[in-house]
Amino acid sequence: MVTPAEEQPETITVDAWLTGARASLDRVQPQDLAQEIADGAIVIDTRDSADREAEGALPGAVIVTRNVLEWRMSPSSPTRLEGITADSRVIIVCNDGFSSSIAAAGLHDLGLPRATDLVGGYRAWRAAGN
Repeated sequence: MVTPAEEQPETITVDAWLTGARASLDRVQPQDLAQEIADGAIVIDTRDSADREAEGALPGAVIVTRNVLEWRMSPSSPTRLEGITADSRVIIVCNDGFSSSIAAAGLHDLGLPRATDLVGGYRAWRAAGN
């Protein structure tokens, strides 16, 4: 059964969704990633294996595929990564910094208020000379 248009749930554009997600994040610039790691941040690389193979690894990053990210990161999940707590500074990295923003904002809802992402993703980090 089709619901009349006036009864459809309110929706937003994907760009508005991304903007809202990013507004909740203290995003990390590529040139600041090394200091974040030195300060104890946990970097999570969500790129797929083909991209990592073609473009290179992110030293020190933990590889967590996007489809299991929430289960590995939630402080209340029995399958979370060792060491993940509500106080963890987690930096999500994707290719270009789009899906990582959505993912990091979602982690706030799961109890990781310090989760964020890398502006421009792995490719911006590489372009910055890393």
